[in-house]
Amino acid sequence: MIRTTWAAGACLLALAACGQKPKPAPVSSEPPAPPFIVTEPKTLTDVLSDLASGDTTSEALTQSYLDRIAAVDDAGPQINAVIVTNPNALADAQGQDKLKAGNVAPGPLHGAPILVKDNIETLDPTPTTAGSLALKSNISNHDAPVIARLRNAGAIILGKTNLSEWANFRSNASTSGWSAVGGQTKNPHVLDRNPCGSSSGSAAAVAAGLAAAAVGTETDGSITCPAAMNGLVGIKPTVGLVSRARIVPISESQDTAGPITLTVADAALMLTVMAGGDPADPATKDADAHKQDYTKALDPDALKGKRIGVARFLAGYHAGTDALFEAALKQLTDAGAELVEIKDFPNRREIGQAENVVLDSEFKAGINAYLASTPESVKTRTLDDLIAFDKETPAEMVWFGQDVFEEAAKAPGLKDPKYLKAKETAKRLAGKEGIDRLLAANKLDAIVAPTGGPAWPTDLITGDHFLGSASGLPAVAGYPHITVPMGAVSSLPVGLSFIGTAWSEPKLIGMAYAYEQLSHLRPTAHFLPHVP
Repeated sequence: MIRTTWAAGACLLALAACGQKPKPAPVSSEPPAPPFIVTEPKTLTDVLSDLASGDTTSEALTQSYLDRIAAVDDAGPQINAVIVTNPNALADAQGQDKLKAGNVAPGPLHGAPILVKDNIETLDPTPTTAGSLALKSNISNHDAPVIARLRNAGAIILGKTNLSEWANFRSNASTSGWSAVGGQTKNPHVLDRNPCGSSSGSAAAVAAGLAAAAVGTETDGSITCPAAMNGLVGIKPTVGLVSRARIVPISESQDTAGPITLTVADAALMLTVMAGGDPADPATKDADAHKQDYTKALDPDALKGKRIGVARFLAGYHAGTDALFEAALKQLTDAGAELVEIKDFPNRREIGQAENVVLDSEFKAGINAYLASTPESVKTRTLDDLIAFDKETPAEMVWFGQDVFEEAAKAPGLKDPKYLKAKETAKRLAGKEGIDRLLAANKLDAIVAPTGGPAWPTDLITGDHFLGSASGLPAVAGYPHITVPMGAVSSLPVGLSFIGTAWSEPKLIGMAYAYEQLSHLRPTAHFLPHVP
C-alpha cells in the first residue's frame, strides 16, 4: 500500500505516483518530549495510566505510535491496516499536553491515540474514501459527531484505517480487507489469513499495536467479525445509541459505529464516550435516555445467576471452533451462569431475504443523499455515477465487480410497498418475534454463540470463504452484539458472542467482562507468515 499524509496540495491517492508518506513536520520549538517506545499492543487503560502518571506525554506517545505504524504497517510485516496518518496528530497531542500542564481537567480519553475507519469523516485534512478512488477528494473538514465526542474527550485521531471497499457492499465476490485505495489488509496473527471486514484495518491495527483503540462500523458483522478474527473485543451497539451522521452509509436500519479494543474495559470506556443523541441522526432520539457510564457494568461476578441461551443453531460449522465454544460454556457455568440449550431459530431464511431488499433500497437512497452532500471536488454524485466510475477505472475492478451496486441501483424506493414490507418483516422476525421472543420464552438474560470460524486464507481470486457467523440476527434486529476472545485454532483467534435485546449493553458488557476475567484468552499477534 502507498500512503500519503494528505497535506494540502499533496497527491490525492494517485496510487502509482504518491511514493512513501513523509513524517509529520515538527509543530513546536519547545524541547522534545521524553522518548516513549510502544513495542507491543497496549490496552487503552494502560495508555491512559501512563499518561496520568507522567510516564509519558501525549506527544511522545503519539510519535511512538506513528513510528510503530511506519515500522510494522509500512515496513516489517506490512499489515496495510492504516490508509493515512493525520498530519495534525502531533499538534493535537501537544494541545492535550498543554491542557494538562495548565491544570485543566483532562477528558476520559486524554491524549490517547486512536484510529478511525476510513468511512467516517474527520475535520483533519484527510479524505474519507470508504476505500474507493471515487472519493479520493472527499475532504469535508468536519468531524462526524461520534468523532467530535472522542476528540472532546481528549482522544488523538492518529489516522484512518483501511476497510473492505464500500464496507463490503459492492460485490458478492469481494475479498474482505481489500480496497482500491488501501490494498489488502493482512491478519497480524497469520499474515496470509484474512482479517475479516469490513472494519479490517481498525481490527488489524489494534491487534498489531498501532493504536490504543479504534473505531469501526457495522451493518452486519463488520465490527464483530474482524474483532473476533484478530483476537479482540468489539461492540456493535443498539442501532441509535451512536450517531451515524457524516459516516458513509449502507443502511439506516442497521448501520452503527462501535469500538474495537484489546479488552472489554477499554470497549466500555470508548462506548461511554461515543454514545449519545444527535439531532442530525433521528435514530438517536432515545440514546440519551439509555446511555450510561458503561465502565460501571464491569463486574467480575456479573455471570452469577444469569440464564444464558446457547445458540446451537449458530454453531456446528467447524470442529475446532466448537471445541473452544464448549470450553467457554463450561467457564460460564463455573462462573455461576445457568445455560439453556436453544437448538433452532425460526424464519432465518425469510429474515435473510428481507434483509437483502432492505439493504439494497436503503443503500441506494442513503448513498445518493451522502454523495449529494460531499464537496464539489467529488464528481460521483449518485450511485449510477459510482457504477460508471468503476467501469472506467481499472484499478477498482481488478479483483471483483460491482454486482451489489448494480442490484441496489434497481432496488425499490423507501416508499415502495415491497421495501416497506421487507423492512417490517425483517425487524419483526429478527427482533420482537425472534430474539425478544426467545429471551422471554426461556427467561434468558442473553444468548451466546461462536462469533465465527477462524480466518480463511486471503484469496483475491475467489473472494471470502466464511464458515459461519453470529452477526445476522442482532444486525437485522438492531440489537447489541459483543464479541470477546475465546482462544485460537492453530494460531487463528475466534470469539465468543454475547447477544441481547435493545439497549442491553450494560448487561452484556458485564457478562462479557466476567467471562474475560475468568478466561484470559486474548491471543497475541506474532505476525506468522502462515499457519504453523
